[in-house]
Amino acid sequence: MKFSINATDGAARCGELATSRGTIRTPAFMPVGTAATVKAMLPETVRATGADIVLGNVYHLMLRPGAERIAKLGGLHKFMNWSGPILTDSGGFQVMSLAKLRTLDENGVKFRSHIDGTAYQLTPERAMEIQELLGSDISMQLDECVRLPCSDDEQERAMRLSLRWAERSKRAFGTPKDRAVFGIVQGGASKPLRLMSAKALADIGFDGYAIGGLAVGEPQAVMLDMIETTVPLLPADKPRYLMGVGTPDDLLKAVARGIDMFDCVMPTRAGRHGLAYTRFGQLNLKNARHADDPRPLDETSDCPAARDYSRAYLHHLIKANEILSAMLLSWVNVAYYQSLMAGTREAIGKGRFADYAAETAEGWTRGEAEAA
Repeated sequence: MKFSINATDGAARCGELATSRGTIRTPAFMPVGTAATVKAMLPETVRATGADIVLGNVYHLMLRPGAERIAKLGGLHKFMNWSGPILTDSGGFQVMSLAKLRTLDENGVKFRSHIDGTAYQLTPERAMEIQELLGSDISMQLDECVRLPCSDDEQERAMRLSLRWAERSKRAFGTPKDRAVFGIVQGGASKPLRLMSAKALADIGFDGYAIGGLAVGEPQAVMLDMIETTVPLLPADKPRYLMGVGTPDDLLKAVARGIDMFDCVMPTRAGRHGLAYTRFGQLNLKNARHADDPRPLDETSDCPAARDYSRAYLHHLIKANEILSAMLLSWVNVAYYQSLMAGTREAIGKGRFADYAAETAEGWTRGEAEAA
């Protein structure tokens, strides 16, 4: 994997992450394909939005259908019909989100499947093995993510455990030529802990560095503060990935602070619940005011779902509980996120990122006044 920076504008960076399965243009937003599918979207539709890479999840694929089964079937790319790069999350987020179904110790995590109660163990070594079986282009270390707010002692305990797991993950990953592994900075909302984690991970030496444990209950200001604290300690020649983030506003503010990669379930989850992201801001298509509105969501959009279907029709599909509503609005939202990233890359290249961010935010604020 080779990362190159083509342009900078302040702390914002525009570059390319070259992998054996294709180039990822950065800043990049990765649609989340947790269970080997971006929910309610065809792989070719995801690709058509401009996405260069998607994300899969070790925990969910470990449970169903199983990493060994996917390997026998030719690997995750062939299994889900996605020829581009895939990044896999190691399952560390589930250490937090499934706290009632797991026990944790120095060796790793023992889960009870949320599907059928079957016991599984996930260690740093097993997380690396699963990601190798899947054929991930970018693997993530196993870490422990804590929900904020939490005590200083808990933040430090989880951060130090994540560092020990980082060393084991890197050692288990080995030195394959066609795959990469990222370390994950932890430390909650503590600046000293974030600094300690970032420095230690840089000393271990990874192909890229993620900032984890944010967008888990803290205000945006805290998240941005932790990014500003962490980024200067990360190697400038390696990609920086902010995990699980976020809203369009989060993305622009994080890019301004030097982040290169993002993932989040928000665009597809919002689409399944009748919410559309557009250059006019977020629209709730459940609202009755859309029932007689013949306008598309955005007649200038390159996305057919945003351009070719009326708001009245989208409202009807939602109220009728039709599957097509989730498909169309997920498409709209993923396409908008990709358009936002494409605009960001272009603006950084032209040295006008701050103007682009301000103009985009103004469009969200102006909202329907512009659409009318």
